[in-house]
Amino acid sequence: MADSTFQGFIVREGADGKPVGAIEKVSITDLPAGEVTIAVAYSTLNYKDGLAVTGAPGVIRNFPLVPGIDFAGTVVESQSEDYAVGDQVLATGWGLGEKHWGGLAQMARVPASFLVKLPTGIHLKRSMAIGTAGFTAMQCVIALERHGLVPSSKDVAVTGAVGGVGSIAVAVLAKLGYNVVASTGRAGEHNYLYSLGAGSVIDRSLLATPSGRPMDAERWAGAVDTVGGETLAGLIRTMCSNASIAACGVAGGPTLPTTVFPFILRGVNLLGINSVLVPYGERVEIWRRLALDLPMDKLDAMTTEAGLADLPELGRLILKGQLRGRTVIKL
Repeated sequence: MADSTFQGFIVREGADGKPVGAIEKVSITDLPAGEVTIAVAYSTLNYKDGLAVTGAPGVIRNFPLVPGIDFAGTVVESQSEDYAVGDQVLATGWGLGEKHWGGLAQMARVPASFLVKLPTGIHLKRSMAIGTAGFTAMQCVIALERHGLVPSSKDVAVTGAVGGVGSIAVAVLAKLGYNVVASTGRAGEHNYLYSLGAGSVIDRSLLATPSGRPMDAERWAGAVDTVGGETLAGLIRTMCSNASIAACGVAGGPTLPTTVFPFILRGVNLLGINSVLVPYGERVEIWRRLALDLPMDKLDAMTTEAGLADLPELGRLILKGQLRGRTVIKL
């Protein structure tokens, strides 16, 4: 095993200081330290991965590095009593693909604390069709439930609904009995969103266009926001009293042009969602809920499969917002 090599997508620092990525043969001795070595079956493509594989600065902290913030595979070597050779495992977050070698290679080695065992009812490919995007979507749903959201006649909004987080949030919320309103700027994807369970679809401009008022008419019983910026501000203005927004994205920009009035006059709750540093027990519960509440037929329908050679083009497309659903990378 010590002399074996494998393929991986490696990002190195170029002569001009800019990141440059390519498929290379890598020796297993180059893997970083960790108690568990995994033969990776699948990874996936998230927005951060798109930045990393296209050479965008600011994502990768150490060079050289294998990007990929998720992976799933089979344990081939373990110094941890929690994982045995042959166990099927997955990893998301914890700085994978940023500070620690990630999932876009045929082998990975990580601390045992990064891993969870593959949940019952989810096979390896589906676990990566879910990936960080689906994990984040379920975090959002659980956070909203903990703050009082229950199915009712009122609408629940999902912004950036054609993307990975949005697609899975729509499917989960619809299965749980919510009236889901999907927001998107992609007019050609309305039928796709209806197929996931959206009750209606609105153009993103309805939320993203400033009204000039600190509050508008109440509409939303809850919301999953993957966009930020003016879209999040529009949600805040139109939330029902004591309703909550789970916010997890910045595709629309990191600034938030709003006032305190919705918070102090309507009791609106803004819930920040961080999927990277989640304690083990919460991770297991999130995956349990995904196995229970995510319709697997809808997950399969929103998933496409690709390989390492496809990464540069797929990275460009995800950064332009031109991918829908989930993209699994087969290793």
